Amino acid sequence: MTKNESPHIRIGLDGYNLAMPYGTGVATYGRNLASAISEIGYPIDLVYGVNIPRKTEVNLRESMFFGQLGTDGVDRLTFRKRIRRWRVHPLVHDLIEIPVTGRTIRADTEDPLPKFDRLFNLGEIFDVCARHFRRYGRFMTLRLPNPPSIMHWTYPLPIRLAGSRNIYTLHDLVPLRLPQASLEDKRYYDQLTRACVAQADHIVTVSERSRKDIIELLGADPNQITNCYQASDMPQIRDPLALKDRLHRLFDLEIQGYFLFFGAIEPKKNLGRIIQAYLEADIDTPLVIVGREAWHAEKELKLLGMAHGRKLPGVERIRRIDYVPRVLLADLLHGARANLFPALYEGFGLPALETLAAGVPLLSSTTGALPEVAGTAALAVDPYDVDAMVKAIRRLNQDSALRARLSAEGPIQAAQFSIGSFADRIRQLYHDVARR
Repeated sequence: MTKNESPHIRIGLDGYNLAMPYGTGVATYGRNLASAISEIGYPIDLVYGVNIPRKTEVNLRESMFFGQLGTDGVDRLTFRKRIRRWRVHPLVHDLIEIPVTGRTIRADTEDPLPKFDRLFNLGEIFDVCARHFRRYGRFMTLRLPNPPSIMHWTYPLPIRLAGSRNIYTLHDLVPLRLPQASLEDKRYYDQLTRACVAQADHIVTVSERSRKDIIELLGADPNQITNCYQASDMPQIRDPLALKDRLHRLFDLEIQGYFLFFGAIEPKKNLGRIIQAYLEADIDTPLVIVGREAWHAEKELKLLGMAHGRKLPGVERIRRIDYVPRVLLADLLHGARANLFPALYEGFGLPALETLAAGVPLLSSTTGALPEVAGTAALAVDPYDVDAMVKAIRRLNQDSALRARLSAEGPIQAAQFSIGSFADRIRQLYHDVARR
């Protein structure tokens, strides 16, 4: 235990997003939350839904679990059969403990499990619960021995843990606020988030903007919602003197010689307008796009293709990188002239915080939670106004004094969202929930 916290409080966390092969912003939230809980000194139980058989022998559970962790290869026929079988089972399911003995070598994993005291699993439980909720509109219940005081679900999931106070993080209501920019089933998302609000012992969110949305759109009791914000875990530069060499050798880029965009390629990130504004700005500084293609990526990237049988002028200065480990993404971020992130709507906007913390100039937007995160330490534009974006990109390209000011102010603004500040907010949250 650390910081003299009460030893009887134990926290449960789900591995819903942590188990995804390339991670997400919610996975980063989960890792940072686990780090904050460890700093506070509470023991952690992790709950995963990795696809391993229930009847796996005890001595094989560890190897089977880590062999499947982070993969997305599921036999859909087998899965459908399993769903049919689960329908006739009770709505209460026992989690299976994974004994972690150290027999598996995991040093080469990019995103290892957070620190934990106990590890539990039930194959594909998150998918099963989602399908069950779609069909019956009810949450499923899980059980484990000596349950944690608080089970913190880091995403809206139709699950409860018996014997614990269940709290849920709702990161945003983008599918309802900006329906044209998200893939989610709007009816399902509305029903699920309303059910979470109705059944939760408490709701957690990550910005005042999201808190207001939850109150306004879901009719939630303001006293039942706490905004704890987020924190950044972007790796620091390993060797600043070697950054120039790594950028040149690995990416053929020069320090402060390129603009950067990183994040999922999907409508709400506004990459289509960013590309249009960059091309209209007609500058020589390259634009590097780092991100995996998500829903409607082809629409966002259409300007990179052919128009009237030829490529648009300037397209040759745009480079795409599908995926890099976070340590190399940190290199690309720290070396950028500026990061372009005028998103349409963010519940928080983790790339913005990571940019500020790195001391890199940020082009942000005036919508969603980004004004909360960036404050006055970014150059903000209306994300629908391409002309304003063109002018902002030109300013960031030409005005070294502006870049110097933003670089200096960014880390000061980001300090409000340090892991220590996040841990303080989480500690108070758990204290308030546990004493009810």
